[in-house]
Amino acid sequence: MSTYRIQFAKEIFGVPFTVGHVDITRARDAGRALRAAEIRFARTRGVADWRECADSVALAEPRCDD
Repeated sequence: MSTYRIQFAKEIFGVPFTVGHVDITRARDAGRALRAAEIRFARTRGVADWRECADSVALAEPRCDD
């Protein structure tokens, strides 16, 4: 299993500014890590959907935990 860092950004005048990130330590693949991060980000912000606080999401390169 890999560790993923998912970054959330808000765009202001077309320039993305990072508003937060979530580290997912156990995920089978990038898709599952992305979905888990979206849910965790929304819960920590106290909103129903992550899009209320961010405009875009980006997946960083996975790191192996060997």
